[in-house]
Amino acid sequence: VQLQASGGGLVQAGGSLRLSCAASGRTLSNYAMGWFRQAPGKEREFVAAISWNGVYTDYIDSVRGRFTISRDTAKNTVYLQMNSLRFEDTAVYYCAAKVRADSYRTHRTPSEYDYWGQGTEVTVSS
Repeated sequence: VQLQASGGGLVQAGGSLRLSCAASGRTLSNYAMGWFRQAPGKEREFVAAISWNGVYTDYIDSVRGRFTISRDTAKNTVYLQMNSLRFEDTAVYYCAAKVRADSYRTHRTPSEYDYWGQGTEVTVSS
């Protein structure tokens, strides 16, 4: 499966962006999905995850209440709605897919994921 992340850009602090992760090659309907980010000079970190049935979500504490992960099975796409953006949210954002996932589980560890998108850059100006 190929993942294509898009939607990044330059936004002022307090603004919003919606990232999309479109899949091709196979349906994402039974894949758990996640968003990660990597800021310059830092390690890749978990941001949000969603179970393959779309019922369960998980967020890193710093984005909980501001970011929302969702999925549209019909469009084979996963989204990350980011509101109230902060300077510290500046990073390259990556989407990832995990095959053979349990329907109710979310995953925080990068090594658990099987496929990665190329990344989309988000820059928040203070």
